[in-house]
Amino acid sequence: MIVIHRPAQTAFPTGESLERYVLPEGEAIPEDALWVDLIDPSREEDRLVERHLNIEIPTREEMADIEPSEILYHENNARYMTARVLCSSDTDNPKLIDVSFILTERALVTVRYGEPRSFSMFTARAGKPGGCRHQPEAVLDGLIETIIDRAAEILGTVGQRIDRLSQSIFENEKKGTRRTASFRAALKSIGRKADVISNVRESMVSVERLLLFLSASMPRPQKTRGYQAEWRTALRDVQSIEEHATFLSSKVQFLLDATLGLVSIEQNDVIKIFSVMSVIFLPPTLVSSLYGMNFKLMPELDWEFGYLWAIGLMLLAAIVPYLIFRWKRWL
Repeated sequence: MIVIHRPAQTAFPTGESLERYVLPEGEAIPEDALWVDLIDPSREEDRLVERHLNIEIPTREEMADIEPSEILYHENNARYMTARVLCSSDTDNPKLIDVSFILTERALVTVRYGEPRSFSMFTARAGKPGGCRHQPEAVLDGLIETIIDRAAEILGTVGQRIDRLSQSIFENEKKGTRRTASFRAALKSIGRKADVISNVRESMVSVERLLLFLSASMPRPQKTRGYQAEWRTALRDVQSIEEHATFLSSKVQFLLDATLGLVSIEQNDVIKIFSVMSVIFLPPTLVSSLYGMNFKLMPELDWEFGYLWAIGLMLLAAIVPYLIFRWKRWL
């Protein structure tokens, strides 16, 4: 599908904006198209954009490359940049998709195989008065800014959930199997949050590379339009998000270690109970073993109260170790 964004026909006194429409099949791309958004494009749609702007549209396999020279390069007066963008309708489990940005003097082309929420957010903003200037660089700047804002939003939500998870772990008053189940759920939640933080960091690293390449490769006429300062600001925002992601990663690691430590304590308590019970019942077992021997001459066999004596001795042998453990506070 090809989505065209071009300058709005209605003149707003408060600023410029873009209007969006889906290009019908067989229709040519208008000359005033400022942003051409390719969503799951077919090969025919790729060729249509290639002929219109005299560029090459990278394939999905080429976009998935990890070598910087393959995803950040300059060719035929166009800058090709691929970044990994968070793609999810919520903040629970955002995935990463590869998005290619092709910046030419006439228009910006984006190629994506997914629906990142940052794109819909920017589209809604660009359609309002003053939402976007009528320059390809302005569209790219707005998209990058929205991608960064979306990453910051996801990271902030994850940070709040980590705080709540920390409280639930260290203030857990449950007992027995319910406590064990809560620790198991906490471990799963920690793993999911670690994945989200990792995805945010990976996305921001790719955006940082894009911004550095964009600033270094921008020709002088375009540098004078004032976007260089905006990209430097965006770069600082990206680095700030990366630092916050590092902090949250260390916090998640701490919670993981703490949860595993609490699980180990629970297991040690269970093992301690079995060990104590073994020690308590060992002396009575010894007494019963002595009086269970089949010797002919055993004085206790002729005692009138021999049975009660053996029972009392076994109880005493069990109670005394128990009292000692209680006194030592081992139980």
